[in-house]
Amino acid sequence: MDSNDKIPAGSPFHSGEIELQRSLGVAERMEQFGRRVIRDQMPEQHRDFFEQLPFVVAGSVDSKGDVWATVLAGEPGFIQSPDPRKLALNMPYDPSDPAIEGRKEGDAIGLLGIELHSRRRNRMNGKIGAVSQSGFTVEVEHSFGNCPQYIQTRNWHAVSPENCAVPATEQLSALDADARAAILAADTFFVASYIDLEDGHRQVDASHRGGKPGFVRIGDDGVLTIPDFAGNLHFNTLGNFLRNPRAGLVFVDFSNGDMLHLTGSAEVILDSPDIAAFQGAERLWTFTPHKIVRRNAAFPLRFEFLEWSPNSLMTGDWDQAAQRRKAAEQGSTWRPLRVSKIVDESSVIRSFYLEPTDDAGLIANLAGQHLPIRVQPDPDAPAVIRTYTLSSAPSDGVYRISVKKEGLVSSYLHDQMAVGSIINARPPAGGFTIDAAESRPAVLMAAGVGITPMLAMLRYIVYEGLRTRHIRPTIFFYAARTKAERAFDAELRSLTERAGGAVRVIRLLEHADGAQQGTDYEVLGRIDMNLLRAALGFDDYDFMMCGPPPFMQAIYDGLRGLNIADHRIHAEAFGPASLKRQVAVTPETQMAPAATKPVAIAFAASGKEARWTPESGSLLDLAESRGLTPEFSCRGGSCGTCRTKILAGAVTYAEQPAFQTDSDEALICCAVPAAENGEGPARLILEI
Repeated sequence: MDSNDKIPAGSPFHSGEIELQRSLGVAERMEQFGRRVIRDQMPEQHRDFFEQLPFVVAGSVDSKGDVWATVLAGEPGFIQSPDPRKLALNMPYDPSDPAIEGRKEGDAIGLLGIELHSRRRNRMNGKIGAVSQSGFTVEVEHSFGNCPQYIQTRNWHAVSPENCAVPATEQLSALDADARAAILAADTFFVASYIDLEDGHRQVDASHRGGKPGFVRIGDDGVLTIPDFAGNLHFNTLGNFLRNPRAGLVFVDFSNGDMLHLTGSAEVILDSPDIAAFQGAERLWTFTPHKIVRRNAAFPLRFEFLEWSPNSLMTGDWDQAAQRRKAAEQGSTWRPLRVSKIVDESSVIRSFYLEPTDDAGLIANLAGQHLPIRVQPDPDAPAVIRTYTLSSAPSDGVYRISVKKEGLVSSYLHDQMAVGSIINARPPAGGFTIDAAESRPAVLMAAGVGITPMLAMLRYIVYEGLRTRHIRPTIFFYAARTKAERAFDAELRSLTERAGGAVRVIRLLEHADGAQQGTDYEVLGRIDMNLLRAALGFDDYDFMMCGPPPFMQAIYDGLRGLNIADHRIHAEAFGPASLKRQVAVTPETQMAPAATKPVAIAFAASGKEARWTPESGSLLDLAESRGLTPEFSCRGGSCGTCRTKILAGAVTYAEQPAFQTDSDEALICCAVPAAENGEGPARLILEI
């Protein structure tokens, strides 16, 4: 079928999938995709594939409208394809199987052929033809391939008749301890769903779900919650749930042949804190069982586990999700983190890996965010707060800060911190992040220790790209003074190799110092506009950069001079310096004028008051002059450590700070009182 053919009536792309795809913004793209892959007959390779399978997954609907899933098995060859529009399943009729019992000619059925040792799978939906005690036929309506993600590989063998236990069937009113244990231990299950179209045609679908053991959660009420990961974007199952919230599940114990069939109601969840807490989840769905059938030793095949799907290993489990939620409940309070590992990345940069000291997990950072930490280099002086950009990605499950030795706190970390040391930290913060799902190419530029957010972003781009099978095209410019000072060579090389051509790294050295061009670096010099022009050709890019302020200002001005839109240029500055942007002033971006006359300032928590004048500096300067010690780090509006609630009045800034706050918050390190009605003093009350 080519792109000009019509999608077969009743196909997945004419049902609830389109509704779900529209809600996710992929409907048009996937409908075009459907025209290419949905066929009304089986190609030769699909016919051959089904004929050599030892089992097939089936979904069907009983006379009461309940949908059931099952797994049907036989010697390879028990499935035959006499022609491209028909399959014949030669197998004894088993009335104990709720998905087969009472099925008759004309009933809709969905089939999934899956080969566990090779991860191949193909789907076929149609209707039952002739039925007999020796099997039944299926008339093909839709045939299409499927992605191999989340399939754990296994080898199979048949159970000899003399070793077969007598199958026992139980009807359960609720999940008992054995059923719960089987579900919680499962890394695989199969699900069936269906819809009835307006013309009366019924469409049944059978699908596979996989993850690490524990990826299915069972609530105290018996409701199952299942994370939905990035798949083939067909949305067959979830789309059906939107139109008809009924589901049939089957869990197979591959070691002993036990089968647990459940039918009930399903609900798709597109907005929940659990989505962010469960690593890899893009949405959730729940299943409430209404009927349960357990068939002990009913599956005549046994399987030997071979290896995990790489995609399954990229996902979390519900225990980890619970730990993340517990960490999030602690809010923005300081919590102790233990140094679990220390690695020298270069002659001047050292990485510190941080893990929780309690049973709460880490709040997942966004790639590019920073971590506020509090240490006490001088035991006789107050603790000092600094922010260090995390060089780890959200998927790493650990915080890693990579620190260049320069200054009081960094020297303290290098000289005094050891494995087992405790560092107090707040949750990651900052808006300098990247979208790995964006199709527009990204240009990452790092100078010196500015590598830290860029490395986190690159780790995120590659990890998410491998998980979703789309790596965002990325060009990475990394400049260092010397090879000895350059960090993360091996890590960058590994990421580039894993990206399979989607990532290009251009390394620059200011001084070669014995390094060999082509082996140790590509360009001698610094990142500048001449290099960018030669390497990029200036298509439509998003630019991300981090490094010393003069470097970033020069690159920013050069990009704007080439008419690169301001919103395509993103930067994180070191220290109090901020990027001076060329942005047209609009009513929305116009900063309120600063007060020009004295303003009464009340610090509510401490009960102190002060009189601000234009000569007082920032509100942080004023608070410190009154003996207060509010928390701060960058003194430039980029880290957010000093953000403070505004209880009354308003503030303004000489330049828009990089860190974004809510309307009732102030970054006191660079804020001053705003004028009232453009002139005159205004009373300002801060929660300090």
